[in-house]
Amino acid sequence: MTHSENQALLQVKDLVKYYPIRGGLFFREIARVHAVDGISFEIKPGQTLGLVGESGCGKSTVGRTLIKLHEANSGQIIFDGHDITHLSRKDFRPHRENIQFIFQDPYESLNPRHTVRQVLEEPYLIHCNYSKKERIKRIEELLELVGLPKTAIHKYAHEFSGGQRQRIGIARALALKPKLIICDEPVSALDVSVQAQVMNLMVDLQKEFNLSYLFIAHDLSVVKHLCDEIAVMYLGKIVEKGPAEELFNSPKHPYTKALISAVCHVGDESNKERIILEGEVPSPISPPSGCRFHTRCPYTEAKCRNQVPEVQLDGDTLVACHFHKEI
Repeated sequence: MTHSENQALLQVKDLVKYYPIRGGLFFREIARVHAVDGISFEIKPGQTLGLVGESGCGKSTVGRTLIKLHEANSGQIIFDGHDITHLSRKDFRPHRENIQFIFQDPYESLNPRHTVRQVLEEPYLIHCNYSKKERIKRIEELLELVGLPKTAIHKYAHEFSGGQRQRIGIARALALKPKLIICDEPVSALDVSVQAQVMNLMVDLQKEFNLSYLFIAHDLSVVKHLCDEIAVMYLGKIVEKGPAEELFNSPKHPYTKALISAVCHVGDESNKERIILEGEVPSPISPPSGCRFHTRCPYTEAKCRNQVPEVQLDGDTLVACHFHKEI
């Protein structure tokens, strides 16, 4: 099935993922961790959506649920026109080639006992029927694509720097020519100078292969120049989503305003004050009533504590805040 640029490659509708907490004599469910609580978004071919928020907000759970490392409790995941939400592992396998994952820690995600050849050969052994000669040829092409020499094929993960290891992770994700790559904080474990190199590589690869990215990050400065759209998560919900430029220049939700105020603007001489959020993120086991951000929001009123805000369109941005036009 082919897609025009206006059709979504990935549609996520009201996705819910919770983890039961069990205890007692009969090991019954006594509580739930509300990791992802009814979020919706879409990604078009060649587009990058940034999913940002503090640690524990549920953003990594979203990525893992999309590739079925975790099973969704409810909602819909539609990829390339197919509902993959509740497919078995066997039925999901044909789609798995087109959805790949880049993990946060390039050392943890690579088997230390395997050479680069073994790491990059695995997708071909599982999904393709290539000869040994063809596999070697494709592995060498992958290494060249991500800026590594062909001689790297015989080395082990510990023989590379962090940036080089992440390039190997990117090569593995590219092996089967996917349409969508889910990137779970792929540069957060790298030095700042190396982060820029890896992100520039990802931009170049996107242009060359018309890739779509879901780029998960906690640092807004990382996603600012990479993403077409940004969705901001807080405690399992998306509180604001819109074009990256509009979201940075005119944030609507108080939480987004606080995140953006924390971004270091090199050479920015404006006197924008840093917004310091008070208190800790509430437990996802017992999230607050009403607006989940009300326990830390400087603009909280009674309505915020009692009533869940509806998602409203403001310009090109969707925002879930009762008073976003007044603050």
